[in-house]
Amino acid sequence: MTNSKTNVDKALDCETADPITDEVKIKSGGVTAEINKIDKSDKKVLLVYPQYPNSFWSFKNTLRLIGKRAAYPPFGLLTVAAMLPSQWEKKLIDMNVDRLKDEDIAWADIVFISAMIVQKESVGEVIKKVKNLSKPIVAGGPLFTTGWEEFTEDVDYLVLGEAEENLYEFLSDLNSGKTKNIYEVKNFPDIRKSIIPEWDLINKKYYNSMCLQISRGCPFNCEFCDIVRLNGRLPRVKTKKQVINELEALYQWGWRGGVFFVDDNFIGNKVELEKEILPAIIDWQKKRHQPFLFNTQVSIDLIDKPELISLMVKAGITTLFIGIESPDNKSLEECNKFQNKNRDLVSVIKKLQNAGFEVQGGFIVGFDNDKPSIFQNQIEFIQKSGIVTAMVGLLNALPKTKLYQRLKDTGRLVNESSGSNTAIDLNFKPKMDKNTLIEGYKNIMKTIYSPKDYYQRVKTFLKEFKPPIRKTPNFGIYHIKALFSSLWLSGVRYEGQRYYWALLLWSLFRRPSAIPYVIGSSIMGIHFSKLYTW
Repeated sequence: MTNSKTNVDKALDCETADPITDEVKIKSGGVTAEINKIDKSDKKVLLVYPQYPNSFWSFKNTLRLIGKRAAYPPFGLLTVAAMLPSQWEKKLIDMNVDRLKDEDIAWADIVFISAMIVQKESVGEVIKKVKNLSKPIVAGGPLFTTGWEEFTEDVDYLVLGEAEENLYEFLSDLNSGKTKNIYEVKNFPDIRKSIIPEWDLINKKYYNSMCLQISRGCPFNCEFCDIVRLNGRLPRVKTKKQVINELEALYQWGWRGGVFFVDDNFIGNKVELEKEILPAIIDWQKKRHQPFLFNTQVSIDLIDKPELISLMVKAGITTLFIGIESPDNKSLEECNKFQNKNRDLVSVIKKLQNAGFEVQGGFIVGFDNDKPSIFQNQIEFIQKSGIVTAMVGLLNALPKTKLYQRLKDTGRLVNESSGSNTAIDLNFKPKMDKNTLIEGYKNIMKTIYSPKDYYQRVKTFLKEFKPPIRKTPNFGIYHIKALFSSLWLSGVRYEGQRYYWALLLWSLFRRPSAIPYVIGSSIMGIHFSKLYTW
């Protein structure tokens, strides 16, 4: 018998003490009681997160300007680390902030790798290094779950799907010496079993934001999206006690700043969110004097729930990423984006901006119903809506999606997707002339991220943006670096200086409270302008 509690116990029961009024220590790592019993032998485990290529969300061109190395930490791998037996010695190498050395691999008894499709090239290099040193590999994550067939010879153990469902089985087999090559999930697990990531394995100063997950799954079934394949259509939600415990763990760890809710669709379960989760977050933020501001991903039907919008703003959610995809109703119907159809999308975006959100948008060109006019239509929509951060990509068929299967069945699939949201490649035969499609896409990106159009879009957004009064963030080195980088690079060194100064002066006299946003957006603009140089 033991009186100690595991992280799962803590995730399901936070009522042993008030995390604000009582002295409570919440461990950032831990294991379930079941897994802790599996293997009493000491093991050295190296957890490796491969490198991202320079892409839309990597911000490699600008993070160094503010003293950061990566936008986000490897949230999934940190959660897996926390699920491993506590007596195992663990080391995590995020190749986006550190170099993977041979001595790291030689130190380990076993190597865990987690990756997304876009990290595939780096994954190949990691596997080669590890195999050269004759260390066994355990691999999981979206890349391996949807494309495991490519890795059966090079990876010793493929743990596919969500770890709460099959990691215990793998560890049990590892202990008994009866392992299999592939461990697949039979069901989507109850994420109330999910535990707090082992934050102590990383250096917080390297990252621009932290991550937290409230739910998995999305009720929609867009043809090009692999979320339904990975996490299902029935959103599974953590308890409010779990969510508060995870927020408190980040707080106790010393983090102050941005937190990304990495949910597939944050509003997938609107009832639970409105009645339980958001009121609890609002209360916690008040007690802790708002240490975090949040960003997340939602579907456009958020606009139909004004009370939910109000709660999200009160909770400290400042930025929403929404998949707009196309202003064309036929293309939306083609890809099963029915929630976007027959709406005045520009009006919806402006209403959300008026409510206090910055709206970031995802757009796609290359649908079968797209005509050559789509390129100019996309430019006009993006400019008119004031979506400053507009991720536009060529349609690609991700493995195991409905789009992938349709194109394969009709003989139009050419190869596997790179997973990159900025790559100039197509893995299928488009209905539109290929050269017309690629040149049209390039023109969109060159236009919307030209200094003139970019800064005009920032101004359009700021005219609509009505944020609530919030606590002013603590001023630090981070902000000083951002200010001087903005003034020197955007105001002096790079092209488009007159548009930058015009916006800065407009903000100074018309919207002085928006000057920090102007500074931040100018730095992001540097990243985007460097990213799209063809």
